[in-house]
Amino acid sequence: MSHKDMRLPYLLAVLNAVIIGLSFLFAKLVLDYASPLDTLAFRFAASFLVMTVPVAFGWVKLSYHGKPLGKVLLLATMYPLGFFTLQAFGLKHASSAEGGILYAFTPVVTMIIASLFLKETTTLLQKLSIFLSVFGVVFIFIMKGSSIDLSNLMGISLLLLTCVAFAGYTVLARTLSKQFRPAEITYLMLGVGFVFFQAVTLTDHAAAGTLHRYFAPLTSGTFLLSILFLGVVSSLVTALTSNYILSKMEASRMSAFTNLSTIVSIAAGAIFLGEEVTVYHLIGSVLIIAGVVGANRLGRTRAQEVGLDIGRADADAHKSV
Repeated sequence: MSHKDMRLPYLLAVLNAVIIGLSFLFAKLVLDYASPLDTLAFRFAASFLVMTVPVAFGWVKLSYHGKPLGKVLLLATMYPLGFFTLQAFGLKHASSAEGGILYAFTPVVTMIIASLFLKETTTLLQKLSIFLSVFGVVFIFIMKGSSIDLSNLMGISLLLLTCVAFAGYTVLARTLSKQFRPAEITYLMLGVGFVFFQAVTLTDHAAAGTLHRYFAPLTSGTFLLSILFLGVVSSLVTALTSNYILSKMEASRMSAFTNLSTIVSIAAGAIFLGEEVTVYHLIGSVLIIAGVVGANRLGRTRAQEVGLDIGRADADAHKSV
């Protein structure tokens, strides 16, 4: 695709990073009212039920006949099930700072998995750009005084697996985009997340004898608004746009945008929570932006080159006809 045709995928990739960056702020707010597990249950209930409305009225057409549903279920085990479950348990044994540092390596893991399974080949400059964006995030956390405590081996291992889970989702969704429309993939993903987290949460409350407390957070306006953002905007909208982007863009290139969310979370913290923005925040942000731009502009992947060759061949064929 030409750079002009890629404007919408690029715009949506940036939008996703903005939404994910803001979601950290809302995630902090909801934890004052409910446990992480309850939050996930409400989050996916909101996203799935909101998308069910246009599906039920026929405004969004879905067709799964003759399509490999098993692969979409595998996709859902990676994201949202694997990613959020590993993250929740990982953060029990490690700090949020360690989670932020390790999550920054997702583009690198995605690049490796995409090269193995999708045969995506990035240029040296693109590889260096991806590492530059990762270094920008790590630089910010290190300058804040954060580090990785190797004694938290369990937490670190689980958080590293979240990178693998999200990278696996990105690569598999790229493949499935040739067989499914974005809405079809998204609806199944959210449906699996809804059923799984509801079942786990209700079972947990039933065992503890606290079922009567399950709906208590819904009495708070702050909680409701935050859950609607996390469920409808951060889960539903980003899932739809991510699945669309992956139908137009290589997995390795899209993953480079994920670290932009760090910049958004810094800005959101400064604006809404009064957190200080320092010189190292600015330096790290510049490195992240430079890395994202470089990963998408410096050189072409082999997949792009093949696509261009196919496009030229088609054009020549039409001319000869």
